[in-house]
Formats: sequence, C-alpha cells, structure tokens
Amino acid sequence: MEYVLSELSEQVATARASKRTLRIRGGGTRDFYGNPWPQDGSAGWLDLAAYHGVVTYEPSELVLTARAGTPLVEIEALVAGQNQMLAFEPPRFGPAGTLGGCVATGLSGPRRMAAGSAADFVLGTRLLGADGTVLHFGGEVMKNVAGYDLSRLLAGSLGVLGAMVEISLKVVPRPHSEVTTVLELTEEQALEQCLQWRSQPIPVSATAWVGDGAGHGHLSVRVSGNESAVRQGLVRIGGQSLTHAEADSFWLGVRDQTHDFFRQPPLWRIVLPPKTPTLGLGATLYEWGGNLRWLAGPQDAAALRTRVQALGGSVCLYRRGDVPADVPAFHPLSAGVMQIHQRLKQEFDPAGVFNRHRLIPEF
Repeated sequence: MEYVLSELSEQVATARASKRTLRIRGGGTRDFYGNPWPQDGSAGWLDLAAYHGVVTYEPSELVLTARAGTPLVEIEALVAGQNQMLAFEPPRFGPAGTLGGCVATGLSGPRRMAAGSAADFVLGTRLLGADGTVLHFGGEVMKNVAGYDLSRLLAGSLGVLGAMVEISLKVVPRPHSEVTTVLELTEEQALEQCLQWRSQPIPVSATAWVGDGAGHGHLSVRVSGNESAVRQGLVRIGGQSLTHAEADSFWLGVRDQTHDFFRQPPLWRIVLPPKTPTLGLGATLYEWGGNLRWLAGPQDAAALRTRVQALGGSVCLYRRGDVPADVPAFHPLSAGVMQIHQRLKQEFDPAGVFNRHRLIPEF
C-alpha cells in the first residue's frame, strides 16, 4: 500500500505546485454533505478508495487502526467478530462508505447521546499535508494524547486541513443486553419524558421520536447494558417492546438514514441544548433525547438560524434539495471562531489545496 500513498503524496505536491485544488474522496457516499463543490472544473480528485485495509487490530486493547479508504462495513464486521463495535454508530450510507469519510464528516448515530461523538473515539491520525508530506498526530492509546489534540480536531473538518490517510480508533464491547420499547406520545410529552430519564439511573442508549407534523408521534427508546439494568429500565419506561428484528430494522433505518423520514429534502439538522421546547415547524424526527432534531421541508434558512441561535443551537442544511447553492450548509460562525478557523487553515493548507468551500464558503 505504500506505493499508493506515494502516488497520493505526489498528486498533492503537483497540485500545490501548479496552484490547483483537490477534492478528497473515498466511497463518495457523503458527497451530499457540506457546501457544494465548485462547478468551474478547476479541481481534481484525490481518490483515497485505493488506500484501504486494516493496519492493526488489538481486541484486548480496544484499538483499531485502518487506512482511510477501508469500508466501514468491513471494519464493523471485523470488530463484531470479537463482540465489539464502534460506539458512536456512524451512518454508513451504503457499503461504499469509508472510515476516512466517517471521521472527516464527524457524523455520529443514535448511540451518540450515551457513548459520545466520533471525535471522542479518534486516538490518532496520519495526515497527508498540503506539501505532500505525511504528518502524524496522536497515537493508539488515550494517554498518548497531550497538548493540542489535533487528531480529534480533524474529525468533522471535511478535509479542509488535509487528507486523513490512516486513523486509529477506540472500539468498545457490545452491550450484554439491548431492548427497544415504543411509546405513543405527543411532541411535548416525548421531550418531557426524555428529560426525566436523563436524571434517572436508566441505561438509555438511544431515543428517536418520529412525528406526523401535527405534534403526535411515537417515541422509540433503546435500553442497553446488563440484563438486570435493562429489565429495571424497561419497567420505569413502559411502552411496547419490539422484537430484536424490529428493533434492529428501526435503528438501522435511523442510523443509516434509510428511514422514510430522511427522504424529504431539504433536510435540516438542528442541534439544541437540553430543555429546548418544541419549535413547531413541521415534520420532525428527534434523536439524542431532543438535542438533535431533523426538520424536513422548505424553510427560510436565515430566519431558522436566527431563531435556533437565540435558543443556543445551530442549524445545518444537511440535504440541500432545491435550496440555492449560495445558502451555506453550516451555521455561520462568530467572528472569533472564524478567525481561529482561518488561522488553522493558513497553518495546515496555506495554498488552499484541499476541499475548497466545502466546510466554510470563504475557504
């Protein structure tokens, strides 16, 4: 595989010397996410799909290192064989989804509310820099992380600082027991219940409320842990338990966004603090106890972002649909945060080689 990495390095160095830009790509399953690619034909592709394979996997140490082009399904099949998993349940968007795309987008699935985000499980990275050299950050154990945690900074950066070519992740054991129960609740009732469960010793690992647009819907609650804790949690929550097959089908639909709700572009991803009341804006799906809210259908982007910002949250235009290309995908940054981003970009990629405009229109 080193010859593949050498070719990638040469491609980056050539692009910088000729003042061209590059679009980083693996399986292409996440191309929809972020600001649109420039349509002037000036950018070339840096294809990481060929740089794949698991480098090391130590089940006893709960650490896996793999190249960026490695399919997520391959990684998950490997760790499942040791009764382990990726705790943050990243969406895969099909069998072509790669580890590099997973970390570059930083998206986490239903278990994020209990386990943490994608960035929390990144231990180390190898980054192909704008001059064609490979930089190494972090390591393969938590205690190696000191000073500025640049490995985790790369999670969610959409490749604007460089191309991650190798990533070390912490994996976790699968829970001994897991049951999903469903309750018929209004939007307000679902939010109130999720708040109550936060303060109780119930091992809730995921929640998802799917509404009908009129305030009514169903709240699915997944409880994970040892059998005794799961049994006691279900007594406190109530509802109607699903079969394992029904539960797996539902959570896979939410995780990989194949559930019917996600087929309604444009789709807005709204992150809000706990205790935020209902927004009353139409068809909604809640995750993470109400902290993550998916909103389907046309919206005035500026008005929506102003309202959500006043509540302490942010809005991502997740699936653009027919929303004009000049509407930014991500919530506008404050002047201070923008300055930090600009300094980082200048430090890592001063020539602007990588993924121009994808994260921030000004880059």
